[in-house]
Amino acid sequence: MTPPSQPNLSVGRNLKIGLFHLGSGIADVIATGVWNRVMISDLGYAATPVGLLVSLRYFLAPLSVWAGRMSDQRVIGGYRRLFWIWLGRGMMVVSSILLGWITGLLTAGGGAAGMAGQDLPHWIGIGLALLMFSVGSAISGSTFLALIYDRAPEHQRGRAIGIVWTFLMAGYAVGGFALSRLLPSHAEGQAIQFTPETILNLFVIASLMMAGLWFISLVGEERRAQPGEAARVSGQQEYTTSAVADLRLALSLRPMRFFMIYLAVSMFFAFSQDLILEPFGGQVFGMDASITTRFTGYWASMAIVGTVAFIFLSRRFKSLTNTVLSYAGAGLLLLTFALFAYAAFTQQRPLVTPGLILLGLGLGIWNVGTLGLMMDMSPAGRAGTFLGFWTLVVTLARGGGVASGGILRDLGLSLTGSVPAAYGIVFALGVIGLGLSIYALRQANIKAFKAQQTQPETAAVLAGAMD
Repeated sequence: MTPPSQPNLSVGRNLKIGLFHLGSGIADVIATGVWNRVMISDLGYAATPVGLLVSLRYFLAPLSVWAGRMSDQRVIGGYRRLFWIWLGRGMMVVSSILLGWITGLLTAGGGAAGMAGQDLPHWIGIGLALLMFSVGSAISGSTFLALIYDRAPEHQRGRAIGIVWTFLMAGYAVGGFALSRLLPSHAEGQAIQFTPETILNLFVIASLMMAGLWFISLVGEERRAQPGEAARVSGQQEYTTSAVADLRLALSLRPMRFFMIYLAVSMFFAFSQDLILEPFGGQVFGMDASITTRFTGYWASMAIVGTVAFIFLSRRFKSLTNTVLSYAGAGLLLLTFALFAYAAFTQQRPLVTPGLILLGLGLGIWNVGTLGLMMDMSPAGRAGTFLGFWTLVVTLARGGGVASGGILRDLGLSLTGSVPAAYGIVFALGVIGLGLSIYALRQANIKAFKAQQTQPETAAVLAGAMD
């Protein structure tokens, strides 16, 4: 028996559910906007291990497929979705507090310079905390998406996912601005800015904010299953399609090969700045952590503007196809990386703010176009399988991009001995990579593979890929 979905999802309830991703955005900010900055710029640790640990959540993306299938097939404690969501988000809250506590201990010890050779136990603890954070994110993200599908009737799913995704972008902005106010300023030349209490308080407050938002958004949003009720959700039959067969199809056809290259390369290089952007401001221009933490707020705000504006414009002007928007977004991102590279090599601080604005606009437009193309390149009758496949590609590519930013920054520093040049090299490589992605997009014959699909599925991929 298919569990009945709610007869209607009002805008008010939709906004309530959207608070979930407001908390998700704050969780992202605390990991990739605060912790990475503190570890690299203020405590002096290498960016490579920090990047690899932060990107764990992307490399563990296949766990989301497993958790989603488990939630389709089994009822635990009377619920299909909420068990996995509460478990995963609870792990994220606990691990965030643990991460703040251990980072505070490193701060007390003087960071990389003061604890050389003595901080292995702390790194093990950090690794376990971020592993717990990553597993929790993976198993709760896909099941939250499934909950929305259960909760909203088919004709409202596009609106439902769209509102939720917008809350995710808002979470980046709110988290960036709110957490920046909890960070102290420092005197010029001061190596370590924080006391252990400051770090721990910051992470505890952020964790309480996340937990409160997740609780409010989810309470009362899933009907408790009756004994004996089947747990399978309608519309999941496409999960039985062989993933190996789909991969063979994608690799055997030239347009799909180039589209896969475009997805992977554009996502990889677009997010190669994710780990190093805040340390870039701190190490090259001497900006306080309270300033660099706002970076996410700036670009996320502009991403919302870019997304909403071009969704509206694309509906009014049919010439603004998904392909055109993808070119425009990737082009803006290429320009952004060129601007950051020039700012790094010439140490031009005034260029940082325009770069952040372009970054947000580029990401917003690029999301609209590229995630629309993911729909266009999904064959009719197998859309669910291919959308899941494309989502896995972009998620793994994003994880690789996040990790690569730290690795390339360290390699650049070892080769040049110059901090500005090290960051400039990363951004310059991003320009080349985004240029290659635009070339790959030109080779993909999108029109030949368009399938008639629904807008809700496109929005579902967007939300799933960004969480």
